[in-house]
Parts: sequence; structure tokens; C-alpha cells
Amino acid sequence: MGVLTDYFRAADAATVVRALELRDGGLPPLDGDGSSDEAFDGAFDGVEAKGVDPDVLLGQLVAAALGEPWRVDLVTETAVWPTTPKPGPSGPEDEDDPWATGPWAAELGTAARDALAGVPDERVPEVVGRWAEAEEWDGADQSDLLPLAEELISLARRARAAGEQLYCWMSL
Repeated sequence: MGVLTDYFRAADAATVVRALELRDGGLPPLDGDGSSDEAFDGAFDGVEAKGVDPDVLLGQLVAAALGEPWRVDLVTETAVWPTTPKPGPSGPEDEDDPWATGPWAAELGTAARDALAGVPDERVPEVVGRWAEAEEWDGADQSDLLPLAEELISLARRARAAGEQLYCWMSL
């Protein structure tokens, strides 16, 4: 079973929560055309990135963009969905708890957005080459990862230019 992971941009967490409430937690379709529709009759501008979790794989891309080693706290996240209180250290008490079943959405820290947005075009192949070395990719070829990295970098640039945040939506 893989984790579905989408990255998108939005003005704020309240906008994301409103959209998720309208769709019972399901992310509105991603339009990928560089536009963001806050009226929700369209879609969020985003990227489908199945299995690219924010902590490790996106964190590895951010580390490559910054030219520094990966560390677990490189991409900070603030949960925005579910909106119920987060369970304690022992986890959800009920298997039907939305924290156990998902979907989940989190706002990513501006440092990750800005690191990706700040990658100059001429450095993208170098950054992707370093990203491809992450052991989690299990030997993936740089040319296979280049389109996804370019989409994520472009999304971060559009978010920064619009004064928006990056968000991650995940589901099992």
C-alpha cells in the first residue's frame, strides 16, 4: 500500500480547511496550471507526488537545494487536517479516529518553500542529481526524478511569488 501525497499552494490554512470540509477531507483536484482558485470551483495549483513524504524525500530535495546534509527537522510541518485534537503520544484510541485513518494535511514551513523556490534554473540538474542519491529512491535515475523536482520547484516559486504557503495532503 502506497501513500498518496500531493503538494499544493494556498493563501492560508483556513482556505485549505474550508476546501477539505467541503470535500470531507478529500483534496480538491489539482489543476497544475499555476492558478489557485479560492472559490473552490476549480482546483488548487499543485503537484501529485505519490510517496514523496515531507519529512524524508521532500526533505532530501530541500537539503540538496540548500547544499547541506539532510536532517529530520529540515521541513517543518503544522497539521491543518484533521481539525480534531491531535492524539497524545500513545496515538489514536479508536481505529476510526481521523488521525489514524487520514487523510492528513499540513502546512510546510516557509524555509522549505524558499529553499526550493531559490534554486536557479542552471542548478536544477545538480540538485536533482544529489536528490537521486537518497537511499529512499533505491537507485532511481536522475532523469526519472527531474520532471517531479522541476514541478515542485516551480510550485514553490509560484507560492513564494503569490505570498502563499506550501501544503502537503496525504492519504493511504
